[in-house]
Amino acid sequence: MSSAGNHCSFVLLAEFHILEGAQLKYQFPQPLGVDEGVLAMSMLPDGADTQSDDWTIFFLNQTPFNTISPVLALDTPETKAVGLPGESDEVSSKDKPELLCVLNLVRTKRDETLHRGARVLALALCTRHPFIQIFKPFLLLALDDYFSDPSQDCLTRLFDAVNAMDLSDAPVLTRYEKLLAPKEQLHTWNNSNSALSSTKTNHRSTNSAESYSSFEEGILMRSREKEINSDDTRSRERKNSRGKDFTDTESNGALPAPPPPVPAPPTAQNQQSPADSSFSLGGSAVWVGDESGLDLAQKDSTGDANSINSLTGSATLAGSSRKRRSTDASSSSSQANSRDHNPRHIPTTVHSYYDPHSRPGMAKDTHFYHTSVAYRDHQIPIKMPLSTFPEEVGDYSLITLIKVFSSHQLVSGPQHPHLHTNGPQTHPIIILFNALVTGKRIIFLGHRKPAGQVSAFVLSACALGSGCGAVLRGFIERSFPYANLNNRDEWESVPAYIAGVTNPIFETSQAWDLLLDIGSGSVTVAKDIHTNYPVSAATGAAAQAISRTNTLKAESSIGSESDLARVGNKEGPKSEFITKTDNNADRIFIEDIRSAIDDHFGETLVRMRFTEYVTRFVRLASRYEEELVGSTRIGYPSSPYSESPGRLPQLGSGIAFIDEATCFKEIAANAQRIEAWRKTNSYTYCVADFSKLQANSNVKGFDVLHQLFRLRHAKHMSDGEATLIIKTFADNVKTYEQLLAYLIPHGGGLLHLGFGLFHQKEAVRDGTVDLLNQLRAYPIGVLFLQALNHFQRYAYVRQAHAKEKRMAEQQEQRQSSQPLYPLTTYNRSHSNSIAMPHPERLNGGF
Repeated sequence: MSSAGNHCSFVLLAEFHILEGAQLKYQFPQPLGVDEGVLAMSMLPDGADTQSDDWTIFFLNQTPFNTISPVLALDTPETKAVGLPGESDEVSSKDKPELLCVLNLVRTKRDETLHRGARVLALALCTRHPFIQIFKPFLLLALDDYFSDPSQDCLTRLFDAVNAMDLSDAPVLTRYEKLLAPKEQLHTWNNSNSALSSTKTNHRSTNSAESYSSFEEGILMRSREKEINSDDTRSRERKNSRGKDFTDTESNGALPAPPPPVPAPPTAQNQQSPADSSFSLGGSAVWVGDESGLDLAQKDSTGDANSINSLTGSATLAGSSRKRRSTDASSSSSQANSRDHNPRHIPTTVHSYYDPHSRPGMAKDTHFYHTSVAYRDHQIPIKMPLSTFPEEVGDYSLITLIKVFSSHQLVSGPQHPHLHTNGPQTHPIIILFNALVTGKRIIFLGHRKPAGQVSAFVLSACALGSGCGAVLRGFIERSFPYANLNNRDEWESVPAYIAGVTNPIFETSQAWDLLLDIGSGSVTVAKDIHTNYPVSAATGAAAQAISRTNTLKAESSIGSESDLARVGNKEGPKSEFITKTDNNADRIFIEDIRSAIDDHFGETLVRMRFTEYVTRFVRLASRYEEELVGSTRIGYPSSPYSESPGRLPQLGSGIAFIDEATCFKEIAANAQRIEAWRKTNSYTYCVADFSKLQANSNVKGFDVLHQLFRLRHAKHMSDGEATLIIKTFADNVKTYEQLLAYLIPHGGGLLHLGFGLFHQKEAVRDGTVDLLNQLRAYPIGVLFLQALNHFQRYAYVRQAHAKEKRMAEQQEQRQSSQPLYPLTTYNRSHSNSIAMPHPERLNGGF
């Protein structure tokens, strides 16, 4: 991230003149070389005088008509290729101008002295960053400044202030870290900016209150109820009888004098079993030993009940009268907490470990880089998002998009196989996704709606089609968040454009394939869509041939599917395969999304689900491509797990299904839209992206998603496959992002990997412990481990400590088996003689 400069490339100011119309008044630091009328009309949308404030977004360097050509080559964006999302910019064989995002603020200021009773001004900022929302405070202050002092100096101050923003210390996340960031957001970040650091650290919990499961929560609630009837005197007696060195907080808030340290017996540590000793797991307690002591606080010190840390520290009730022992996540943090002389009381509402709002030790949200910029007399705070992909422009909302277009009953027009993958029951969001990936012309109409609202829908649609920027790309470069009649011929000539308009005249034109009305939530398919996009008979024949040859290797799937019905119409161009019901995968997905929205799960989870959906679409397309042409360029080859005598076993790869019927049905239902997608630029980008990912990925030679899918959904898995999966993970995953970026928090996270701790094969159990130990070396890995249920954490801590003890014993045996003195030759005639070792050996060199 550059430290200064290049944040703002140009600043523009436009004004509506009563006689001359929209006029571009200033361009700083130099003219862009683009038609001024095009820029002015883009900055002053239709109906701007009816809104006091409005935000619009448009792009430059998309097409020849809006490509900049400044006279001077100073402070202009570099000309380079669009890099792989989430990766550093690389030299490309085909250079093209870098896309510029333009954030525009339109303001109408009422003034009765003017002819029309108002003055309409627009101030725009051109930047190469997709997170344009961070520049809104600058535009608000600068436009106020211009109204009070209308001169070009206002533009100069804005330009200089934005470019003075220092982002040199902002971390640049890799693609996998960007994928991991929203998943981590569902947990609690215990550390600040080190949570996504690739440097291994010894985890130390900042506050144990941030991470404990519902199991510990129930114990806390029960202990708090019993604490009310506890006696202070009896508590002190119990505390003194423990002989443990930790501080208790009494119910009256007074801090008792710390007891003198009691040394442990010299052999106590060695006599304990692995389950009896403490084992670090990032501040989250795992109860080990006698489970009869769940009523642990009924006659104990009230300090134990009032202190969350006392329940999650390594000394937690280790010396209680019930002899209850616990293994803890962080002995170091608990020791620090034991020296804390500030009493801590349990809050009225006890948050669970996954509550993102329970952050006592967090001052800032580490998903953003925090800085500030001085603008005149104001110090503007800046929160730059760290996990934004190039296809995610602005502050979009998928939830708003889904809520507006939520009913298939509002879909009108002819049905087309590229769009209606579920027939007449196809959800409008699925129709929109199909239109995006198959390259259809899309218009969002917002009659009498603010242009900023229309722009937000266009940007949301681009994010939806790209899988929130993490899977596909090529949508932003053909999007026009706000389009108007002035340059209609230019943007309508762009293939597969995605445009937002406010003028209802576009509804009567025939230059679109899909029209989405923001006001009514209706979706209209063009009447001539079959003429413009004829259905390919070869695609249906290919799906039929795949089914007849029976070449698909079925493995597992997301769930049960209805049977496949064949239609014996061989003369028609349509596929012979139709479903008795709608596409079950899409239907289940939409139902899950609607349930998540109704249950207020938030934007983060919805975005993650769409990323998974687009990822699965690409993997399904890879399977279709492999079966159609014999190979694939966008995914791993499809094959099941195989083992045969005399050969090494091979892990499976590619998308998986539960049975062949399900596989046939999915291929047939998606064949038309996959074939249409293979003819678009998005597919071309996907081929290049997959090749780069394979070259840059640290995990090579096996399909991580396939193995995780097998662990989650396989009904029958051989011991050999389970052993090989766990061993491959343990041997190849060396950093946290190589595995955690693929895990699904709402699907259990490490839950299914954790089941390897209970496998009947010792090799699987040991491999699982080794893998979890590797993840435990990172703070973000500790958070995923804390999300395991207490049975898995119990098993992990017990087995990990037992393995450590076993390895230590083996090491001692090896050392004891080595002779202390070197072997020497004895004289048989002098049996009582003593062989003396070499003097260097006595000096400690053995």
